[in-house]
Amino acid sequence: MRDGEMTPRPIQAPRASWQVYAVFFAVTTLAASVGGLIGPGTWYATLQKPTWTPPNGLFAPVWTLLYIMIAIAGARAWRAGSGVFTIGLWGLQLVLNAAWTWLFFGLHRPDLALIDIVALLIVIALFAGSVRRTSPASAVLVVPYLAWVSYATALNFAIWRMNG
Repeated sequence: MRDGEMTPRPIQAPRASWQVYAVFFAVTTLAASVGGLIGPGTWYATLQKPTWTPPNGLFAPVWTLLYIMIAIAGARAWRAGSGVFTIGLWGLQLVLNAAWTWLFFGLHRPDLALIDIVALLIVIALFAGSVRRTSPASAVLVVPYLAWVSYATALNFAIWRMNG
């Protein structure tokens, strides 16, 4: 309080430094790029897919937005001091995400990709649960990611069953 003031001034959280966001965006972009090196190719076009498969043009904008949100969630979690376990979960979900692309499109193994994506779902949920107290915004930021990966899991399962 200043002299003569009766109520304390609210404490404002420091703004996150641009360097932290830059690092998290760089790491996220690297993971997305590694996964993106292996595209759908002609193999994916030959697969039987359920009628509720989204159009190919939807994937790039959705994933771009999701990766931005993932990076922000990680940076906010780091700035909030969420801890090694939480940041480790954030990193692990990126690894599992990139691995899914390699398994599904690279190796043409929807079965192994399904195992990976289920693990990814679990890790995203664990991250959200782990970070919700230290950075509630980070938990909220990964909800659309969790929803999209849930949908992708159902799609992966359907493609596996239809082509297995």
